[in-house]
Amino acid sequence: MIVHVDTSALVDALSGPRRSLDTLIGLTDSGHRMALSAIVLYEWLRGPRTRAELAAQEELFPSENAIAFGPPEAAMAARLYKQVSRVRGREIDLAVAACAMANGAAIWTLNPGDFRDIPDLRLV
Repeated sequence: MIVHVDTSALVDALSGPRRSLDTLIGLTDSGHRMALSAIVLYEWLRGPRTRAELAAQEELFPSENAIAFGPPEAAMAARLYKQVSRVRGREIDLAVAACAMANGAAIWTLNPGDFRDIPDLRLV
């Protein structure tokens, strides 16, 4: 299964005490193909990151391999925006979800409540 990493999981796995690193390794060891969307990369890069954190991200999820947010993902995000409730302030989450769905992927997040009401989205 392809799994897109949400920003919450990426931050928790690669920064500070790296609490979720073992989970990330476990998902990979279980045969999941892990990926990072360009939107999550944007959220990650805009935060305060150390050189070591950026190096770890590049090693695991090279920026050049980030999954693009193009026209199909934009159209899906717009459909989701019209379908779900509580849309204000969730535009990025909806775009992350649309990117995963358009690419046949599930999402690994530490904030499942942000995604639970999105129809047909698979959470890890």
